[in-house]
Amino acid sequence: MSERNGRWAAIAASVLAAAAVYAVALPAQAQTLDRVRTNSALKLGYDPDARPFSFDAQGKPDGYAVALCNRIADSLRAQLNLSKLDVEWVPLSGDAKLRAIQDGTADLVCAAEPVTLGRRQQVSFSLPIFPSGTGALLNASAPLALREVLQYGEPSSRPVWRGAPARTILEHKTFSSIAGTTSEEWLSGRIKTFQLAATAAPVTDYQQGIERVLDGSSAVLFGDMPRLMDAAARSDSSGNLIVLERHFTYEPLGLELTRGDEDFRLAVDRALSQAYAAENFRAFFTTWFGPPDDAVVTFFRQTALPE
Repeated sequence: MSERNGRWAAIAASVLAAAAVYAVALPAQAQTLDRVRTNSALKLGYDPDARPFSFDAQGKPDGYAVALCNRIADSLRAQLNLSKLDVEWVPLSGDAKLRAIQDGTADLVCAAEPVTLGRRQQVSFSLPIFPSGTGALLNASAPLALREVLQYGEPSSRPVWRGAPARTILEHKTFSSIAGTTSEEWLSGRIKTFQLAATAAPVTDYQQGIERVLDGSSAVLFGDMPRLMDAAARSDSSGNLIVLERHFTYEPLGLELTRGDEDFRLAVDRALSQAYAAENFRAFFTTWFGPPDDAVVTFFRQTALPE
């Protein structure tokens, strides 16, 4: 098994029960299926800068989440017995992505959105489309002691974060994270909780974060694990970058839709369940993340809901 496939297997094995975390939604406020049936049209939002989940490719939306949403559109057309279904792709970023469901810009957001309690106060989520969480990217020349503390929780079996030498290793360093993400919140919280004499320096995107790690202005870049891995692999300096295997948080990713619209969520989850259980899902997954280990396939098949 390759190192990359082993990571996906490890990720999947730790989150096999992810589909059971969703609470009952509020009474329906908007009947999306009625509008789709009447207008034969579906509005799908995507993030142009969220590789490998959604992005612009030669002027068209592409990515793993985008491809899943195309399957959802095909399934809806069949479920509603429509002769055709016009799909409008709406590019979303920043505040527009946060408001897209509530203001009706999109019926479904096909990006890489972590399922959090805060977001669930505003939107509902589909079944998880990917197990994820906060990871760490370092320069390959980073001190071994720093890598040990971050990867294993301690250097040479000594305590992590509190006390010497772990505290000494982590203090007086600058750590970056992607601004406006759960990774930024987590990093700020860790520095405050453990009263570290360290600096949090948010960056606007993964490319800027990688540049800071390469030039030494930041010791570590924290961000969404699969996006860190994708950005590192695509970097011209990929040989000088290391993404640690450790997950510092667990954050399943889901597709966002309107709260309380249970019929629409049922239709979306049915489409995802059919996709996960399909024999060709292994090849589908490979397009974006490389050949999956059996544990990865098992995660998705166990996430799929039975009829």
